[in-house]
Amino acid sequence: MWAPATLIVVLLLVGGFVYFGVFNVAADSPHIRPVYAFLDVLRNRSIVMRARDIEVPANLTSPERLAKGAGLYSEMCSGCHLGPGIEKSELSQGLYPEAPDLTKASGLTTAQKFWVIKHGVKLSAMPAWGKTHNDELIWDMVAFVDKLSTMSPEEYKRTTESAPADHDEMMREMPGMNKDMPGPAANPNEHTDHDHKDHDH
Repeated sequence: MWAPATLIVVLLLVGGFVYFGVFNVAADSPHIRPVYAFLDVLRNRSIVMRARDIEVPANLTSPERLAKGAGLYSEMCSGCHLGPGIEKSELSQGLYPEAPDLTKASGLTTAQKFWVIKHGVKLSAMPAWGKTHNDELIWDMVAFVDKLSTMSPEEYKRTTESAPADHDEMMREMPGMNKDMPGPAANPNEHTDHDHKDHDH
C-alpha cells in the first residue's frame, strides 16, 4: 500500500526539483563532491568499456603521423587542452568540467584517447571530432597527444610550427574527404576571359 504512495511522492519531488530549476547548471557553480565523483566514475567506465576492442595502428609512432597530428592539435585542441609553454586561455579557464591539461599524463590508454577524440564526451565541451574527421586524422592526433606530456616547450613549438600542412589541406588529402572540403576561395580581383569580354562591349 505504501509503495504506490511513495512512488508518487518521489515523482512529485523530482518533478518539482526539475520544474523549479533547483539544480544550478551554471558552469561557474561546481558540482558538489559526491555528484562530481559519480560523474567521474560514470565517464571513465563508459570510455573503458567502449574502447576495449579498438586496435591501435602499427605505424602510430611514425614521424609523419606525429607531424600531421601536431598541426591538427595546435589548431583544434590547444585552446582548451593547452600545450607545453602555453598559458591558460580565456576558453580553458571558463570550461566546466575543466578540460584536461594534456601536458600531464591523462591516465587514458592510446585506444581510449582515440575513442574520446572520435566520439566526444556528453555534458562537457569535448566535441565528437569523428563527425568531421576520419579515423586516419584522429589517429594522427592521438599520435601527437601520446607524446605531448614528454615534450619541452621548445620541442612543442618546433613540432607544431613545422607541421607539413594546414588543417584544411590535410583534410583534402585524406581519401574520401575531398568532397567535403571547400575549394580555394575565389579572388575577387581576378576576372575570367568572359568577364573581360563583357567589359569590352
